[in-house]
Amino acid sequence: MRIALAQINPTLADFKSNKEKILDYVHQAQQRKCDLVVFPECSLFGYHPFDLLEREQIVKKQEAEMKDLLKKIPKGIAVIFGMITRNPDKKGRPYFNSAVFAVKGQKPRFFHKQLLPTGDVFDEARFIEPGDFSKNYFTWKGKKFFLTICEDIWAWPDAKGKSPYRINPLAKVKKQKIDLVVNLSASPYFVDKMKQREYVTRKTAEYFNAPIMYANMVGAQDEIIFDGASFVLDKKGKKLMTCQAFEEDLNVLDLDTKEVWSKNAKLTSTEELRRALVLGIRDFCAKTGMKRVHLGSSGGIDSAVAAALAVDAMGPANVTTLALPGPYNAKMSLDLARELAKNLGVDFKVVEIAPMYEAIVEQLEKGIALEGFSVVNENLQARLRGLTLMAYSNQNNSLLLTTGNKSEYASGYSTLYGDMCGGIAPLGDLTKKQVYELARHYNKQGEVIPETIITRAPSAELRPNQKDQDSLPPYDELDKSVVSLVEQAKEPKTSSDKWLLPVLMRTEFKRWQAAPILKVSPHAFGRGRRYPIAHKA
Repeated sequence: MRIALAQINPTLADFKSNKEKILDYVHQAQQRKCDLVVFPECSLFGYHPFDLLEREQIVKKQEAEMKDLLKKIPKGIAVIFGMITRNPDKKGRPYFNSAVFAVKGQKPRFFHKQLLPTGDVFDEARFIEPGDFSKNYFTWKGKKFFLTICEDIWAWPDAKGKSPYRINPLAKVKKQKIDLVVNLSASPYFVDKMKQREYVTRKTAEYFNAPIMYANMVGAQDEIIFDGASFVLDKKGKKLMTCQAFEEDLNVLDLDTKEVWSKNAKLTSTEELRRALVLGIRDFCAKTGMKRVHLGSSGGIDSAVAAALAVDAMGPANVTTLALPGPYNAKMSLDLARELAKNLGVDFKVVEIAPMYEAIVEQLEKGIALEGFSVVNENLQARLRGLTLMAYSNQNNSLLLTTGNKSEYASGYSTLYGDMCGGIAPLGDLTKKQVYELARHYNKQGEVIPETIITRAPSAELRPNQKDQDSLPPYDELDKSVVSLVEQAKEPKTSSDKWLLPVLMRTEFKRWQAAPILKVSPHAFGRGRRYPIAHKA
């Protein structure tokens, strides 16, 4: 038996396009003489729908496309795909997260997800009723399978005996002799996530004494990135097959001989991170209908890396960088911004904000008796840059990328309605160290980012001779504190930790108003971190 793993990138609620993509991959699998093709979780609906599920009419549209899909499946091949189905019971949540086993001319069989993630970015129990996977065995062409959906296999205790679930329902399933466990997933990416996936799939394979196929979604939805990288393990946990990461792929396993179509090479961690962010930018634009992006180019490290990522995602012809020199910018900053644009092959524009700044200061001195130089003056410059960049956005229907990093966001070292303006924040889940690592990665094959940008001391250049470390701990210390306090929720120990924690608590109001941040860590600012603004903690 030959089984195809179809790792696709669906668009949320674009049911017709998703249906056509599923059919396209079914035909590709049939051309490769496959007997079964497996798609990811919610591959017909897209994932995650969140509060789109408030609108029953949207679910009905999906059901109509499902019926058409079932009619168009070719003979001789079975198809497993994910969708949202309605709960017929008057009690419980209104929907199931389901897998459909479909064969031409036969009544489809539905399997429902049992374990529902409610941590971090997901809250499935809001609309989804738990299923019961104890009877999820099925046969096809003489082979026997057991089907699970994403979180269903994640209740195994880790090496320290910890599990998010008190009971692992999978360990209570009455075992039968099977040929393959199938898991449909839409598992969000973060650095080193693969180790966790390999652990839970290996435990599942060992429990059932059978190979496991892990079919993961690829693509980005808002701030969440699905990396694909689907795989198959044998019954002892050895990896037999891996799909491409961060792109659509179709791979084939011969269940009898264990031969595979392609194994695919493993990526370095930095290249993996780069591809994740590029996919996040590209899909955000594609799925919101944006064709162009732009950003403020300061001659600093963050805007340089953001620009390089934007070019990889959109192509240089669709990227514009704008230098916005003010009264305290060094000439070197403008020169470096211009050099970067030349290296990247993007359109480059210069808008002087100094005249605007001076005019506003004069009016504030008259109108509200503004005196001296303070944070008011610094934030005015940042907000004039935000105003200018948003004007360009309106003029050109271009998406503004905001360039702040996680260490700055954590410490509140950013200006609301200024440098925080934008439609998406590609670096908002990266520490400063990770930003520098990406810059050096870009320069491995030749200088893309001018070396001086990497070596010069970071500065907001909002007052004379300013450096970031005038206001912040050294970035190597701050980065560690960000990981410890934000990603791991540890108690403060170092002096940097103790400096950061109260700052982190009192600047939450800024992050509530931040652009969507592409998630690449276990715990990012945004949807998955729900801290209150008003509290006495």
